[in-house]
Amino acid sequence: MQVTTKDLEKSQIELLIELSAEEFAPYIEKGALKVSESVKIEGFRKGKVPYEILKQKVGEMAILEEAAHLAVSKTIDEAVEKYTIGRQPVGQPNVNITKLAPSNPFEYKVIISVIPSIALGKYKELNLKAEEAKLEDKELDKAMNDLREMRAQEVIVEREVQESDKVVADVHMLLDKVPLEDGHNHDIAILMGKGYFVPGFDKKLLGAKKGDERTFDLPYPDDHHQKNIAGKLVTFVVNVKEVYERKLPELNDEFASFFRLKDLEELKKNLKESLLHEKKHNIDLKNESELLGKIIADTKFGDFPDVLIESESRNLMLELEQSVTRQGGKFEDYLNHLKKTKDELMLEMTPNAIKRVKAALIIREIAVIEKIEPSAKEIDDKVTELKKQYEKNHEVLKMIEEPGYKTYLRNILTNEQVIAKLKEWNYANLGAKQKS
Repeated sequence: MQVTTKDLEKSQIELLIELSAEEFAPYIEKGALKVSESVKIEGFRKGKVPYEILKQKVGEMAILEEAAHLAVSKTIDEAVEKYTIGRQPVGQPNVNITKLAPSNPFEYKVIISVIPSIALGKYKELNLKAEEAKLEDKELDKAMNDLREMRAQEVIVEREVQESDKVVADVHMLLDKVPLEDGHNHDIAILMGKGYFVPGFDKKLLGAKKGDERTFDLPYPDDHHQKNIAGKLVTFVVNVKEVYERKLPELNDEFASFFRLKDLEELKKNLKESLLHEKKHNIDLKNESELLGKIIADTKFGDFPDVLIESESRNLMLELEQSVTRQGGKFEDYLNHLKKTKDELMLEMTPNAIKRVKAALIIREIAVIEKIEPSAKEIDDKVTELKKQYEKNHEVLKMIEEPGYKTYLRNILTNEQVIAKLKEWNYANLGAKQKS
């Protein structure tokens, strides 16, 4: 077997693989056997048809094509492994048969995408200052009030709309007297004092009663995400269908009991801890993004293969789709709201996909240089923890038991350990805390 290699653009390698006529002959024999097992020829058992008769029945090229398939399957892995040493392949190789004829050598071409080269920039002693999580009293007050809103009692009233009421209405939107596409909202619930559509919308409903129609104009902000109405004066036609008086519960021990807590102080404490935990998590992600961004800016990368960016863009799309679904929405409705196709949205995700790929390559490179990897015990301990966490979820437990799961877990834990070390090396106000 002869292999000729050539470097292509975008971190791709071309392998031209040739088997001599003598090397290809055994595959022709096996190909003929396989074809004969699926062809019925009078007077012969399946798999026992002589080559010349089989050739007359199905044509010689059908046999050669089967032989080519067998030859590629048998030889490609060895060739790729041997001729990409030190350059990790990504995605599936692209195979194209370039020479296939009777009594001739067999030749095929393989194009492989590989991880691009990386010249790592400075990743230690960047002297960054991490933002720290602090919870202000007004944030806790807002969260407590949101809990009260969730427990509000609503009663239909036959009176004019007042502050803190809820209004159920049909809302129609027009631009220059022309109805807006997707500008018809039926039975929409409007909480007075909250932001709806644009600032000032709810104020226009004060004093209205059931059955009233209110028509008014309001300007949309210049930076509004709907470009067709951004900075425009939009006409609203609102038909009031029902008015509800909302009574919020008092903040006391009885209120705390709704959440199975003993008193109001315990509720405040739990809520504060929860808010602070969420804030710490979000700030941690922000610090991590800032840190990796600094390293990326100082790192030189080779050309990225298309398959790598496309794969990460699909991952981003899947994450977005799952997020929309978790919130009870339909992804098709989300796309319709944006007025974009899935392909258009994926194209917009390309810059973020490139950034994530760069971050992943940096983490991978640092792990190799610094010899960072989890121990077998750390992996086993994580498996035990996950099994306990998902002991009633049989699908997850089955996934954890799969042969490749520990490899996946090793990669996840390696990434976490690299990020932890990077923070220790570069954030003076985090390093001491992590060591303690």
